[in-house]
Amino acid sequence: MMSVDLKIAVIFLVQITIGILGNFSLLYHYMSLCFNGGRSRSTDVIFRHLTVANSLVILSRGIPETMAAFGLRYFLNDFGCKVVFYMHRVARGVSIGTTCLLSIFQAITISPRSSRWAEMKAKALKYIGPSTILCWILHMLVNIIVPMYVIKKWSNENITTIDFKYCSATLHDKGTDFLCATVTSIPDVLCLVLMSWASGSMVFILYTHKQRVQHIHRNNLSSRFSPETRATQTILVLVSTFVSFYTLSSIIYICFSCFGKTTWWLVNTSALINICFPTVSPFILLSCNPCVSRLFCTCTGRNTQLPHLTRNI
Repeated sequence: MMSVDLKIAVIFLVQITIGILGNFSLLYHYMSLCFNGGRSRSTDVIFRHLTVANSLVILSRGIPETMAAFGLRYFLNDFGCKVVFYMHRVARGVSIGTTCLLSIFQAITISPRSSRWAEMKAKALKYIGPSTILCWILHMLVNIIVPMYVIKKWSNENITTIDFKYCSATLHDKGTDFLCATVTSIPDVLCLVLMSWASGSMVFILYTHKQRVQHIHRNNLSSRFSPETRATQTILVLVSTFVSFYTLSSIIYICFSCFGKTTWWLVNTSALINICFPTVSPFILLSCNPCVSRLFCTCTGRNTQLPHLTRNI
């Protein structure tokens, strides 16, 4: 019978494999469009950054946790611990930032011509690239304090720490730790609020449009789901999944900072939750298009194009 650590290691390994395959399949598609001169869309830049950030989250958190679950403890020195935790925090922040950016861009794109957002459609296209770069820079700066809290596993310093099996996080007084946790969480909370607002706006716009179409074509309705309905469902699933996992992750992160109690189930749960959204999100996007799903399965569809949510809307 497998031990608890071995079971956790297998779960991590499966999660990493699935997540990397999904994200690399999307990244391969976007990069092939870029280098082969294929037809690209305005959202391709956002999706490229999202897949890179998701892959870094999975690698920076999943691989160390898997190695630790298999029994390895001292494979990272002090510098390695600081780099791994800093990379994870930055990639996690960029993942939520690019998802927020995608939601806002889509809300602007599908807004009716009579809306005050209509005049921003042309301007929004110009700011997609700079916005994604700014997202990386912002989270690199906000999380610059993270390496100051991380030390190697076998450090002999006489300080209170949270044990992550392969690295440790130092604790100071509760006021300082709570302040640092608040500062690093502000961008995440802001993105969650903006993303929820943008997604709610999209759902309302699509619902209103659907009601108008049904009113006009009341006697000629199809039993199949309309593109608007599929887009609405995709947005709801993506945002709901994101909010659920990252809310739980933030709660656990605050618990670590405020209470400083190390329990293995809390550490393992935190790691699993942190890489759940990066693992699931590519498959939510892949499910929108059977062609790209076949690309994931066969890895041979060089000329396959990915209709994004903008095509469904």
